[in-house]
Amino acid sequence: MKRIITMDLKDYDESMPRFVRPSVRAVIIRDKKISMVYSQKYDYYKFPGGGIENNENHIGTLIREVLEETGLTVIPESISPLGSVLRVQRSNINCNEIFEQENFYYTCRTANSINAQSLDEYELLEGFRLEYVEPQYAININRTHYHSDYDAQLIERETRVLEYIINEALI
Repeated sequence: MKRIITMDLKDYDESMPRFVRPSVRAVIIRDKKISMVYSQKYDYYKFPGGGIENNENHIGTLIREVLEETGLTVIPESISPLGSVLRVQRSNINCNEIFEQENFYYTCRTANSINAQSLDEYELLEGFRLEYVEPQYAININRTHYHSDYDAQLIERETRVLEYIINEALI
């Protein structure tokens, strides 16, 4: 898969150990809007998806994460690679560690029905909800609203992917 963006803060020492956490993200476009997960607590938009768990492949993770976070059922044969974003920085959790995350983005379609979400505790606390939004609207929220002390690099990553989608005329 081609890398579309590299975000490296270079705020770490190369001799530090690395924590590597790959993830997958779904780009679901319907009627010129994108299915996004909105965090009511921190007021930002992100693509549905999450970390790849032990012995999981990208497609299985994508299908599972989209269903859990949004209630949408991905149509497996519609999944197509879009590109990846590499994020490297000093860990927010352990300051003596490098956090490295390759985020693999896939376009896909979903069934029309919406099931119940199955959110983790932190996702419940953030108030995750599915919204269909125009990309520029999500960009504006992510770039101009106050997100408290939430992960600025995550929000910037999602915003850059939205801009990539617009610039590549994918919507």
